[in-house]
Amino acid sequence: MAKNAEKNGTDTKNDIISGDMHGTPLMKQYATWKSKYPDAIMLFRVGDFYETFGADAVLAAKVLGITLTARNNGGSNIELAGFPYHSVEVYLPKLVRAGYRVAICEQLEKPITGKMVRRGVTEVITPGVTSSDNILEQNKNNFLCAIHTNDIDYGIALLDISTGEFLVSEGDWSRIEKTVEAYEPTEILFSKSKRAIKENLSEKFYTYPIDEWVFQSDYTNEKLLNHFKTISLGGFGIDDIKLGQVAAGAILHYLETTENKNLNHVAKITRIAHERFVWLDTFTIRNLELIESPHEKGKSLLDILDATVAPLGARLMRKWLLLPLKAHLQIEQRLNGVQFFYDNETLLYEVQKNLRIIGDLERIAGKIPLKKINPREVQQLARALHAIKNIKDACSPFENAALERLVKPLDACKNLSEHIEKTISDAPPVVLLKGGVIRDGANAELDELRYLVRHANEILKEIEAKEIASSGITGLKIGFNNVFGYYIEVTARFKNATIPENWQRKQTLANAERYITPELKVVEEKIFTAEDKIQEIELRLFEDLRLELLEYIPALQNNSKLLASLDCIGAFAQLARKNNYVRPTFNTEKRIDIKNGRHPVIEMRLGAAQKYTPNDTLLDVQTQQIQIITGPNMAGKSAYLRQTGIICLMAQIGSFVPAESADVCILEKIFTRVGATDNISSGESTFMVEMNETASIMNNISENNLILLDEIGRGTSTFDGISIAWALAEFLHAHVNQPLTLFATHYHELNELTETLTRVKNVHAATREVNNKIIFLHKIVEGGSEHSFGVHVARMAGMPQHITKRATELLHQFENQADARTENKNINTSRVSKETLKQVAYEKSMQLSFFSIDDPRLQRIKDALDAMDLNSTTPVELMMKVYEWKKMLE
Repeated sequence: MAKNAEKNGTDTKNDIISGDMHGTPLMKQYATWKSKYPDAIMLFRVGDFYETFGADAVLAAKVLGITLTARNNGGSNIELAGFPYHSVEVYLPKLVRAGYRVAICEQLEKPITGKMVRRGVTEVITPGVTSSDNILEQNKNNFLCAIHTNDIDYGIALLDISTGEFLVSEGDWSRIEKTVEAYEPTEILFSKSKRAIKENLSEKFYTYPIDEWVFQSDYTNEKLLNHFKTISLGGFGIDDIKLGQVAAGAILHYLETTENKNLNHVAKITRIAHERFVWLDTFTIRNLELIESPHEKGKSLLDILDATVAPLGARLMRKWLLLPLKAHLQIEQRLNGVQFFYDNETLLYEVQKNLRIIGDLERIAGKIPLKKINPREVQQLARALHAIKNIKDACSPFENAALERLVKPLDACKNLSEHIEKTISDAPPVVLLKGGVIRDGANAELDELRYLVRHANEILKEIEAKEIASSGITGLKIGFNNVFGYYIEVTARFKNATIPENWQRKQTLANAERYITPELKVVEEKIFTAEDKIQEIELRLFEDLRLELLEYIPALQNNSKLLASLDCIGAFAQLARKNNYVRPTFNTEKRIDIKNGRHPVIEMRLGAAQKYTPNDTLLDVQTQQIQIITGPNMAGKSAYLRQTGIICLMAQIGSFVPAESADVCILEKIFTRVGATDNISSGESTFMVEMNETASIMNNISENNLILLDEIGRGTSTFDGISIAWALAEFLHAHVNQPLTLFATHYHELNELTETLTRVKNVHAATREVNNKIIFLHKIVEGGSEHSFGVHVARMAGMPQHITKRATELLHQFENQADARTENKNINTSRVSKETLKQVAYEKSMQLSFFSIDDPRLQRIKDALDAMDLNSTTPVELMMKVYEWKKMLE
């Protein structure tokens, strides 16, 4: 979608209109409206079709796969492509998802022969501004975002028009970036003069520039005050968020320009209280695979945790996962609710059964002020209110604080529910104009008209019988034609009969006379206009009901909020019972103590066929602040890191956790550095990406942090990598905030850190070697590992046998050469390990052979290596030397 964002910007708006559109009256009308929305594809209603013209038609034909043709426009041709109006819900989502803005130009009156139909744009749909169920994703919000800056700080606002949620925040760019990643807006607005905002955002986001003048504080403040009908924003707690207010006002302006002016459901604006939530940066969200997996068939943590049964609960689950709590009381409140439903499975079943019936109450409520709610959704609203009553009744016998907080405040809106049930039919159509929306018995006039339509023949027969009885003319019949309408026909056989005075002769035929009566004309008028009047009355009664619904929006929104929390807590309880999760406990001693912890995603993927191997984790600031984890690839190091972070995170969102027990401290930040790939588009190598992420962690450490580091330094040479990893460990150990750290590495040299750093502990992923084959035990045990088993892993991966055999020979050869060099040099290995020297010796012998030794640069490097005293050289000094040599060779 983001790829198409720029093509819709005003920079290219003049390219949208092509051809001469000022020929026929229809095209003149089209050109008038198109000029007001030049950067949107216009769907122009012509009879039973939505048509597109010019460049719009070319785009529509390409995106939608419909036929491109041409229309004669006063002597010239213009491109044309269209589709039936009843297919709009099929084609419209395709345009919006492809990244295009769409303006709907409707016929505003019934066509009259010889007169141009009045038309007007009724809606502009963009990726961030839509209430269509066919475009929206049920399990996530659809936020429209605006970002404003004074070139130092930034303000951000987010509004989901489908739910009415309006949020605002302010801070430096890192906070804005984190907010954008957490809320994933589908459209981001910014000032045309602040294009750096777009450049700093990920390309996956759809951005749209708007005029600079919109972001003026006086204008945006007036927009907000007028919308909320207040004289100050202090009551919302955002009075001090000036940049955020500007962004929020810009959103309201933008909604007006897209014909969304009825925003009664946007009743408040809320500060995003970042201080309440755990800091999860972009890398952590990605590395822990919280929301999505980078693997095609992979599962994210959200996929596992989201056992909600209603869309409103699924959206909240996503937010909870990205915004873990820091307040112990709030966490315990959620856990108490989970515990209650865990202990009362029958009640949970009853609650979830009714939550399924409730469906997406939140978005139905959001459609009321937008005038988008249809008859079937109104009926669904009544069912939802009835289900709310069922939930309250089911929970009423229980006394529990969680139920008091979530169920007792629910409002079943009895009067509204009864009114809907008395007004709306049992099976109303989605489209109001199809009729049959209002229930029989709801309106006397409507009932009379419906009776007339349904029983017109019987009514005419009754009139016929009555006239026969009063006139004595037994051969009369009531007929119909398009000239006179209904008439009484008397055949020539009764030409001498006395005709009643109230009969009026209208036509004489060869063998009959035709008459009309006042009563017959009244009935005729009713029959002829009944359908139109029925439609008119149904429209009026439905609009009256919709206006009544407006008064209940606050209650419906509050219900939605409570029900979403109830759904999430019920989902946690269901998962805990199904997967044997336990309730976590919290300590104030800055300690993580997990017994037999499991990775929930991997465990679920393994299923019953293969049992997951659990592991203990113990971190504290007294004895083991940092764990150095060694062992071969595939042995479980990365899973161990991730499961620790995930268990802590699950505890702080109020979920039970996959472990035998978990006593954890409340974390303020969770950082991860796991894996990396080249960022080719930005010209960044794997190593640069790795260093950027690591630097971000080191520069943002605060109190109560958990840091998960995996293979730091592997993107560069072994010597560089060891030096960087060693220095990082020293830095973390000495840091005043003592962050709890898990450090997985292939550099076995780091095991020696325990000799000088008191709070470093060595563990390794256990393996067993049988008949020259390696068996991964996936168990983390005490002590460091001295072997990476790289060749073994290559063999397991299916590497051709002659390659692995040769690799084994070379490995022994290099190890022997390194041993010999080490022995000859008589180097003290207490300072730099034997394994390091093996690698350095190998690198010297191999790397220098790539160049002629006659090269004076290489001769200087060789001399420097020969003169170097490894006994007195620190890792950082080694790193600087390598950097110096690299510069020499450039």
